[in-house]
Amino acid sequence: MPNAKLCERFRGFYPVVIDIETSGFDPKLNAILEIAAITLKMTPDGWLEPDQSLQFNVNPFSDAILEPTALAFNGIDPTNPLRSAVDEKHALDEIFKMVRAGIKNNECTRAVIVAHNAHFDHSFLMAAAERSNIKRNPFHPFATFDTASLSGLIFGQTVLAKACQVAQIEFDHKQAHSALYDTQKTAILFCKIVNRLKTLGGWPLTAIDDREVTSIMD
Repeated sequence: MPNAKLCERFRGFYPVVIDIETSGFDPKLNAILEIAAITLKMTPDGWLEPDQSLQFNVNPFSDAILEPTALAFNGIDPTNPLRSAVDEKHALDEIFKMVRAGIKNNECTRAVIVAHNAHFDHSFLMAAAERSNIKRNPFHPFATFDTASLSGLIFGQTVLAKACQVAQIEFDHKQAHSALYDTQKTAILFCKIVNRLKTLGGWPLTAIDDREVTSIMD
């Protein structure tokens, strides 16, 4: 079947679903407290599905600002010793190692972040990579796949929980705002969007009828 390879679906990009829980909204001043990543794979028939996953609780970097409102929202206590947290460099090194292996195994050229409101997660990941002096960042410096925008287009909803509801994906609000849980749901949602387009005949690409273009322009 044509276009059944992952590297052929997204012009060589390797999509990796990311969710980050933080101590605020500023990637330079606020800390990453949790990060999860799920890679994706393509079945021989061309269907997208989740693959490998990693999750880390993360120690705030030195002098990071911990906003009380942010901690109340995500329910994370950075001082809890039971978190078994690691430094952000260790977390990123392990995630990047998994991602680089996936890029190579799938004959892709570069990873791209898939996330819900992707600019937020992308900005925190890039700031942490710079702070950790990581030279080989496998992710594209600005391109992302934003499931909030895609869900608005396909399902008419931009909030993750509501988009999952319309997409008939089970969603437990009590587990929300855990990096791993939100990443799992975002991965399923993204796969469902991509596979739905395939089911509706939108992939592989077909030629656009000139009459369709004319109708749109009228």
